[in-house]
Amino acid sequence: MKKTFIIGAMMLFCSFAGMAQKFALIDMEYILSNIPSYEMTNEQLDQLSQRWQNEVEAIQLEAQNMYKNYQSDLVFLSAEMKSQREEEIIKKEQEAQELKRKYFGPDGELYQRRESLIRPIQDEIYNAVKELSEAQGYQLVLDRASAMSIIFASPRIDISNEVLLKLGYSK
Repeated sequence: MKKTFIIGAMMLFCSFAGMAQKFALIDMEYILSNIPSYEMTNEQLDQLSQRWQNEVEAIQLEAQNMYKNYQSDLVFLSAEMKSQREEEIIKKEQEAQELKRKYFGPDGELYQRRESLIRPIQDEIYNAVKELSEAQGYQLVLDRASAMSIIFASPRIDISNEVLLKLGYSK
């Protein structure tokens, strides 16, 4: 009876062990930092962003100068000229805000450029991770760079270097 119970328990244990799931981790920041095209794309986007920011700041500075001139000439202006200058200043400030929204807004040009340039790289990484997980039998692959709740993970389950190799970048 005791032998039957032990054999049954071992069979049950082995069946649960056979159903164990495999997990893996990747570090997306590490992977992206080792892809030269991503680094070049980021540099291009940073330069473009800086150029657009300078353009917006130039218009804002122009509006500030218009306001300073308005303040200094306020005594000499008629009521009609005051309202005309105020309208010009408001238009210039609105122009700066509109340009800022056009470039940096939620659907602005910077977002669209970033999406069009970085999306192919991210898709390539996703496909490599998917192929690796199917080949290795991983049930779940987590990104340790974005998973804030991971306190500790064994480096043995990190497949970031394998993803880089799959993409053609050796590390």
